[in-house]
Amino acid sequence: MHVVFQFDSLEQDVFEILHLIRSWRNTIAPINRIPPEILSLIPDFLDVGEGGGDVIALTHVCRAWRGVFTSRPALWVDIDLDSMGEDQALVYLERSNSFPINLSLYADCDGYPHDLIFKIIPQVIGRLKSLSIDGTPEDLQDITARLTGPAPLLEYMQVCGDTPHESGRYLVFTSTLFNGDLSSLRRLSLDCVHTELPWKNMVNLTSFALANTPPDEISVAQLLDFFENAPHLREVDLHFATPTPGAQSRRLVSLTCLKRMEISNSGPPSVLLDHLLIPVGAELVLKADLLNSLVGNLLPRSLDNLDNLSNFTAIKLSIDESCAYMTFSGPNGQVIVIPTIPQGDKTRLAFRSLAQLDISRTERFRIRNGHSLPRDVVYRALLPLKELRVLMLYRCYSPHIFIYALYPSKSSPEAVVCPKLEEVVLCGSHGVGFDVRNIIKMVKARASRGKKLKTIRIIDGWYKPDPEDMLELRRHVGHAEYSPLVGAIDDDL
Repeated sequence: MHVVFQFDSLEQDVFEILHLIRSWRNTIAPINRIPPEILSLIPDFLDVGEGGGDVIALTHVCRAWRGVFTSRPALWVDIDLDSMGEDQALVYLERSNSFPINLSLYADCDGYPHDLIFKIIPQVIGRLKSLSIDGTPEDLQDITARLTGPAPLLEYMQVCGDTPHESGRYLVFTSTLFNGDLSSLRRLSLDCVHTELPWKNMVNLTSFALANTPPDEISVAQLLDFFENAPHLREVDLHFATPTPGAQSRRLVSLTCLKRMEISNSGPPSVLLDHLLIPVGAELVLKADLLNSLVGNLLPRSLDNLDNLSNFTAIKLSIDESCAYMTFSGPNGQVIVIPTIPQGDKTRLAFRSLAQLDISRTERFRIRNGHSLPRDVVYRALLPLKELRVLMLYRCYSPHIFIYALYPSKSSPEAVVCPKLEEVVLCGSHGVGFDVRNIIKMVKARASRGKKLKTIRIIDGWYKPDPEDMLELRRHVGHAEYSPLVGAIDDDL
């Protein structure tokens, strides 16, 4: 390839020659052969840092890159006023053109940049797609008081007013917020906010989180009104937002689109659940203090309005140092109860809670506990399980108690605990093994009453059973096996 430069005068500036050569080299450089429509996709694979510094750095590569990236409005819609100065924020507003923007405000120890916020808010209200603000009630009150214009594009709003301490002040939302129209919202999260529910026109809302409300502020009737105005809710999270009673005794609200509801507070969630129709396939998670209450007090007085629990067939019970995880599953959904137990005998209290519920249809029962239990407590817990097919003891610290409880009663020739039991899975815990000889005695005693087990599975990575004992066990059950892989059944049931 030959390039010939022609000049009118030999005295032409040598710097102009160098400039032409440099421009020609830039033109044929491989990086400049990338079509603009491909080049503009580079930021999609970029991990944008705080304040959008990485996007800005792209515009400093060369003039061509600057032209491509500054002309793409979607790159400049994320405005974080805590990490941006006024000039940068205004540049983002200009380059984003008329695109919907995502605005974030987070107050650090120095407070909010009020002047910048008040200058920008009038320009962005109508373009807001998401709004996330966090700070003290005093700071937020000044800001929200200026959010009075309509926001027809707003889909997500998250507001956290910081937990009040000595002052006891909460951020107060008024009916003038965004001209009183939040119909475009899809997701709404409020923390430490004083609000008079319900808002109207919430037809597009799919996710709602309410946390740390002022004491005795929200009634059950207000929440039910809110739910009726948000018929497409899929996720609901109430954290220390205990409603006060006040709804009509027989009022029921159907959450037909609900997929998951979590209620975590110090009061009984049954106050609200008594008035909700939970649909088939939904997951209900309850977290509450179980020290002075039992699980039956957390659930509705009647489970008839919980369509997903009309016939639960599986129970998971897991006790650790502070909580008891209780999962009730059925063919159509599940309820997870996570009661915190600061003191006392957690295992005994959890088993007492089961006695409050109708568990007669349960077919699968997994127990994981770290505390020993009296034999009579375990016996009474297993006695109602007339339809039980599978019992799993997972990392259980007192497995022999459950084995003894499965022995047929000596007081009556007909009394066999869990008469339809077919499979027993024994998964060992750290340093606690299984006495296979006791298991053999239990299996033989049940077989003598016509209740022969089909399967015994022993999963223990610490104590390997004696081969002779395993041979003896296989003579009395349909199938018996041993595996050292303790983690193999972690998600079973």
